[in-house]
Amino acid sequence: MQSIRVRILAIVAVLIVAGVGAWQLLPSDEAEGGPITVGTTDEVTSLDPAGAYDAGSWAMYGNIYQSLLTFKSGATVPVPDAAESCEFIGQKLQTYQCKLRDDLHFSNGRKITAEDVKYSIERMIRIKTDVGPWVLFPSLKNVVTEDRTITFNLSARDATFPQKLATGAGAIVDPEEYPANKLRTGNTVDGSGPYILKTYRAKSIAELVPNPHYKGALTKTGVPVTVHYYKESEDLLAAWKAGEIEVSHRQLPPDALASLNPGDPELHVSSVDTAEIRSLVFNVRQGAPLANKKVRQAIASLIDRGPLATSIYRGTVEPLYSLIPQGIIGHSTPFFDAYPTPDPERAKKLMEEAGVEIPLPINFAYGDGDDVYDRETKELRRQLEADGLFKVTAKEVDWQTFLKGFAAGEYDAYTLSWLPDYQDPDTFSQPLVGSDNSLHNGYSSKKMDALIAAALRYSDRSRTTADYKELQALVGEDVPLVPLWQKKDYVLSREDVSGSQYLSDGSGLWRLWELRRI
Repeated sequence: MQSIRVRILAIVAVLIVAGVGAWQLLPSDEAEGGPITVGTTDEVTSLDPAGAYDAGSWAMYGNIYQSLLTFKSGATVPVPDAAESCEFIGQKLQTYQCKLRDDLHFSNGRKITAEDVKYSIERMIRIKTDVGPWVLFPSLKNVVTEDRTITFNLSARDATFPQKLATGAGAIVDPEEYPANKLRTGNTVDGSGPYILKTYRAKSIAELVPNPHYKGALTKTGVPVTVHYYKESEDLLAAWKAGEIEVSHRQLPPDALASLNPGDPELHVSSVDTAEIRSLVFNVRQGAPLANKKVRQAIASLIDRGPLATSIYRGTVEPLYSLIPQGIIGHSTPFFDAYPTPDPERAKKLMEEAGVEIPLPINFAYGDGDDVYDRETKELRRQLEADGLFKVTAKEVDWQTFLKGFAAGEYDAYTLSWLPDYQDPDTFSQPLVGSDNSLHNGYSSKKMDALIAAALRYSDRSRTTADYKELQALVGEDVPLVPLWQKKDYVLSREDVSGSQYLSDGSGLWRLWELRRI
């Protein structure tokens, strides 16, 4: 940023000579030069927070809706946002109570009440969409309100309940605008977040302006931002090169990321190690080709993550051998321990023990939106077919169709990326391998559910390490999925945009309010 500093100092000197106050150079609330433009390939699948549990939708929710709690950048413990205060009552971790702020209004002007919070949570759970976030609250028994106090009663101990409440699943909506038993449709929203959604066209554009009536954890809202949505990573790269966007986040092609020059004075690059993972998921429903555990173990015996990390993703990801990634409490390496190197002979023996047809025909699906997923799929298909054990039919599917397809059990195997809801191992357990998990792959294990419940007993999360290591060992044994990689998160911005380093910390929260013009 040295070139910017030299330029600013020179301008300040000229202005002082001319008698103009240098304070005018400081960033202001006015977006001089128009809204800051941001580009992404993430897709918003629903503007209704009861209807989506994906990265693109939740990135938007954090800006236009408000939850009782939120996360500050880099934090693992949430702080009050729509709430004045929140705490567990007693030591059992089964009663959580929040007091709502008294100065909150939806963007349509209606005052927010405790009953609105109760309505929003109960509505999300009641609608129970296939791709919704209701899976985060298996232990929520009921919600009770009195004046501005909201009490959440749980059927079991859950030390992570505050973290869950701080996500998009806890978004507060207006009961007068959001139907009780179905999703709201259309391109408008009524929230109370730091931004108001001025204009929205699906898969195209979202124009956001600061909410002048926002009250919460932020002391200052941002400047106008326009988000452009691109279908392919190459489209995002073309827009960046053409100067159509000033900030790029998720996902530029790996080749472009690998060739970035951090020393470029016209470019600001922020990269952080994240807990985002990608896995090969199996449909384990009875009668499915991969219902037999030995067949899934055979696949785990064939997977070679090295070519994926180096050749396909150009070093922008790291091989992953566990459900819980590096940097998160409880991380271990059960898939490296059980399947250290590709072993076709072992895989063949497992297939023979399973008594299945060889080669076994399976269909394989992946969501569209990135050319790298095409190459990843070709490599995985090559690995599975190389020794004649499988015959893979692969297909790329439109993202929204893909979400509904795997929820309906239409695919034998599919690849899916997972961005943590909060920085805790629980976000990789119940949603991915618990009964009624968000992968909808038919996997259910009483032992797994017991381990998940046991790990939620401790408010001191460091005490959960043993439980999560045992849980991951069970994943390595049952193989409802095979972890593939863990990635870094990259944000690119032009030299005259500040705050991009705070846009994302890999948690899924998109802090558009941090962006400013210099």
